[in-house]
Amino acid sequence: MTTISNPNQRISSIDLVKGLAMLIMALDHVRDYVHASAFLFDPADPEQTTLAIFFTRWVTHFCAPAFSFLAGLSAFMIGKRKPKNELSGFLLKRGLWLVFIELTVINFGWLFDLSFGIILLQVIWSLGISMIVLAGLVYLPRKVILIFSLILIFGHNLLDPISLDNSIAWALFHKLNIFMLSENLMFVVGYPIIPWIAVMSLGFCFGDFYDKSVDSSKRRQTFNLIGISAIILFVVLRWTNVYGDPVLFQQYDRPSQDLVSFLNPTKYPPSLLFLLMTLGGTLLLLANSEKWKGKLVDFICTFGRVPFFFYIIHIYLIHLIAIGLAMLTGFEWEINMVLAAWGAIENPIPGYGFPLWVVYVVWISVILVLFPLCKKFDSYKQSNKDKWWLSYF
Repeated sequence: MTTISNPNQRISSIDLVKGLAMLIMALDHVRDYVHASAFLFDPADPEQTTLAIFFTRWVTHFCAPAFSFLAGLSAFMIGKRKPKNELSGFLLKRGLWLVFIELTVINFGWLFDLSFGIILLQVIWSLGISMIVLAGLVYLPRKVILIFSLILIFGHNLLDPISLDNSIAWALFHKLNIFMLSENLMFVVGYPIIPWIAVMSLGFCFGDFYDKSVDSSKRRQTFNLIGISAIILFVVLRWTNVYGDPVLFQQYDRPSQDLVSFLNPTKYPPSLLFLLMTLGGTLLLLANSEKWKGKLVDFICTFGRVPFFFYIIHIYLIHLIAIGLAMLTGFEWEINMVLAAWGAIENPIPGYGFPLWVVYVVWISVILVLFPLCKKFDSYKQSNKDKWWLSYF
């Protein structure tokens, strides 16, 4: 089989996976704001959840790893058009920009709190820091970057026994934690940077597979082999509890509970098993979606071409919808200012929430409402490639 000569055809599969990750991510955020049990228990708790609630949560596990990996792959493609110093400068500036946006625009979107009494370091922060680190790594040989990535991904769970509960620095590196910096200021580290920085740098290394010299069938075979191998390794390690996750797989009284426990490796920070499961699935989708076409594919790709734009506006829209729903069901506006402080405030709105089917209705509505906006912004980007600031969105 000949290589794919049209670069847009190759990139379309990447846009498809990006777009799918963004849309599925939105489902999780709608669930956080709308579902009745979102404040009551962990949707992945085998003793309290149902399979419907669990899989609504589980499918969204693939989003952050896929997007971080693809951000690294996209950085490689940008590097094909820029010298290393320009690529490094771009990654550094874009990384700092993402951290700034996380601490301001996105934090406000989650909480609608003008006092910024809760600082959340989540996925955009981790992407920003990962880009800053990648800005330095790009000067190293590709093999060195690959070794660095694999060591962090496969070895970071060796750090799990280290317990420094009062250390903000350790939380930033490798431990989800919540700190009360003062009476009115809470600091939540949701996405420690290890191993997220390695996920992005691994994606950067995979950029070579999209070189014009690589046959599309060879790329598909390689991605399938790596993806299947990762999932098999996940199953073996998860079943044996030998290594790779601080929370061991447990067997319960019912098979459904066993399934939940088995498919719920640690996300914060992502354990080796979590990354084997999610990146394995991502590679399988990348391997087999290059020739997918049709209106649905085009629809999803639209979101994949403007992911950061979609990310910001979907937070505000979902939060506003949740406030509207809460007010319609008798809850006060002031209470709903803290509606999104997941876990930070235990059951902040007793009685608020809706059945799972409402979550899906709201999710689909959000996607349909935002599609025209995303399509217009995508068209604007395509027509104004000379505008440098658009590369930051």
